[in-house]
Parts: sequence; C-alpha cells; structure tokens
Amino acid sequence: MYVTKEHFRPFEKKLWLASPTMHGEEMRYVREAYDTNWMSTVGANITAVEQLAAEQAGVKYAVALSSCTAALHLCVKLAGERLYGRPAISHGTLEGRHVFCSDMTFSATLNPVVYEGGIPVFIDTDRDSWNMSPTALERAFALYPDVKLVVYAELYGFPGNIQKIRQICHAHGALLIEDAAEAMGAFWDGASCGSFGDYAAVSYNGNKIITGSSGGCLLTNDISDANQARKWSTQARENAAWYQHEEVGYNYRMSNVIAGVIRGQYSHLEAHIAQKKAIYDRYREGLRDLPVQMNPFDRQHSAPNYWLSAMIINPEAMCGQVRSDSEALYRPERGKSCPAEILEAISGLNAEGRPIWKPMHMQPMYRMHEFVTADGSGRAKTNAYIAGNTEDVGADIFHRGLCLPSDNKMTAEQQERIIAVIRACFD
Repeated sequence: MYVTKEHFRPFEKKLWLASPTMHGEEMRYVREAYDTNWMSTVGANITAVEQLAAEQAGVKYAVALSSCTAALHLCVKLAGERLYGRPAISHGTLEGRHVFCSDMTFSATLNPVVYEGGIPVFIDTDRDSWNMSPTALERAFALYPDVKLVVYAELYGFPGNIQKIRQICHAHGALLIEDAAEAMGAFWDGASCGSFGDYAAVSYNGNKIITGSSGGCLLTNDISDANQARKWSTQARENAAWYQHEEVGYNYRMSNVIAGVIRGQYSHLEAHIAQKKAIYDRYREGLRDLPVQMNPFDRQHSAPNYWLSAMIINPEAMCGQVRSDSEALYRPERGKSCPAEILEAISGLNAEGRPIWKPMHMQPMYRMHEFVTADGSGRAKTNAYIAGNTEDVGADIFHRGLCLPSDNKMTAEQQERIIAVIRACFD
C-alpha cells in the first residue's frame, strides 16, 4: 500500500532524478572564455570539446552544437542528402520517405526525421535490452524493403545489440543514425556507443552523465560531413566578404561559454559512471527479493554507463492501473504495486522518479503511423470477430516500468529510504 508522510519524512531538499554534478574546474574554462572575450560560437573551448568528444567515442570528427537534437537533425539531413540528393528550398531531404525509428524513446530522437519531411515507422522494443528489437527491424525491412534509413536510440545508458542492428542495416543498404544521447561512456563489445552509426549524436543536457546545461555533438568519420555540418550550423554562410547563402542553414553552433563547462566535465566521466553503477547496484540489492527486475543488459557484451536506474514490476505483482493522456489512477492491493503508486510514494519523499518513456506509437500525433513488432505490423490486427495476439513489448514495459531517482549526489542513506518506501508499496 502507498506509504504516507507519517511513515516516511520527506527530504528537506528535493532529490532529483538526475541533475548536474559540478566540480569547480568548469569555471576555469568559462572564465577563460570571459577573459579572452570569446563569448560567441567560436573559441578554444569548442575546439577542445570536439577533440574530447571524438576521442571518447572513438571516431575521427565531432561537431559541437547547441543541443543533441540539433546534432540529430544534422545527422538526418546529412543522411538524407547522401541517400536522395539535395532538395529544393523549403523541402526536406526525406520528404515522403519512410524511416525506421526506435519506438521507446524521447520524441527528440525522431523529431528531426519529421523536420526533414520523413515518415517515421516505429520499431518495437527488445525485451532483453529495452532497445530496438533486431527481429522487429528485420520484419520492418520485409514490409518496407525500400527504406534506407534507421534511427536507433540507446535507452538510459544500457546498450542493446547495436552491432546486430548495424549488420541488418548494411545488409539492406540502409544508413544508421545512432542516438547516443543517454549512452556516453557506454560500450558494446569494447566499442564506444556513438561509434556504430554512419552518423551519431551525444548530449550534454543538464541531466546527462556529463553536462554543459545544454549542447551536443555530431559524430562522424567523414571530414566532408563534419565540415558540412559546421557550415549548416552557422547559417550556411558562403565564403564571401558579404553574407551570401546558397542553401538553408541553422543557428546550431555551440557557445564557447557552454563548451567551457563541458570541457571541465570530461575528466569526470569515468567517476560519474562509477557513481551511477553504485546506485544501480544498491537498487538491485535492496529490491532483489521483490517481484521486480532492474534495467536488463547483456553482461557478456555490454558495459552500460548506468545513467538512469529503472525497474519493471512482474506481471503477477501489478495492481490495477489505468492511464489517460495526462493522468494515472491505481487500485491499491496488498502484496502488489504499480508504477503510479510507487511514483506517488517517491514523490511523497520529495524525490523525483518518472515513468518509462511512453512509446512513440502510443503518442497522440503518431497513433496512426506504422508500428512493427517481432510478429510483423502491429496495426489493425483485430476486428469484431478475430482477437489479436500481437505482443507489444514497448507498451508492456511502459505499463509496468518506472525510472528511479539516480542522481550522482544522492547519498547511500537517501537511497536506502527510497528503497524502503518502494518495499512498503508491496506490503
């Protein structure tokens, strides 16, 4: 049953899901930008961040941009022009083209596809990794053999089998964009997340494993693509004394001030990962005798960055729960619980949790888009006379899963109190 404040006194200071962890040397580089007056989208900090990002990811080039979404947009634009050529002004590079996209992710993963006029086709989730299902992707290519672009997101810093995803893409002559926003510092088979895609992006948003408050990098092994992205990111100005433009550009370049913060964060990446792993391990140990499972991952092939610890409740231990587009209701039941109840209990401690990403095929604006499962198309599988039996893995994980407070600055004592309130929900 839900535990009230009478049983658990709330934290005096709010405990966040994930917040910036600052160290002090970030200010050295911010001060350098200030003192040298490079308060713009040019400067030594930007150059350093690009070098650090490329080295960490194991790629040749990085382009520092205002956000990971901007990086993903330019990834999509580069891929679209490579596949289909340069479009006319006011037309997107993917106009009318289907693109396979991760289903269980934040909308920023696929919004750039829509920016460029593409039509997302959502690929269901692999239960063993919570990332795109390779089996469903193969099914999607059988249904849409002409598709030439796949956008893949790594969820919560726990890699799926992106090597298999890449092999499938290459077998079908498709390009792969890797959204590694949540997975900086994570590895699959010894290779860094961000190195598998034909194009990739990482994030420095305020809640990420390292932060600049905002910002992102586009990653590539092609110097011409890197240079083209830099050109687009600075309004596509041509090499002329006056402002001359032959194509549409964007105001996407990273600030040298923000780059200073990011530059000062990079040396702490491994320490942050170790802290996140300790949080994950404490949750796993503290909840091990409950009917729940933590984020799954392949212990033989993957090395997560453990950015967000999440859990899923076993089906038999779920109490009644219903959700509208904006609200959730649940029916308390002894020995059982649900994400709505546990999130309410965590909130009662003045701590922040959140549901698992709501799958894109369930979002109002995409409800009529194609959705492909391991069984084939996940749309229109029932009628008045035939009951459908297609398994929607992403919807199930969303229904039973939640993200737990995973802030680096959370103490072991604070985490133990969170574990206690979760356990009490199953009493």
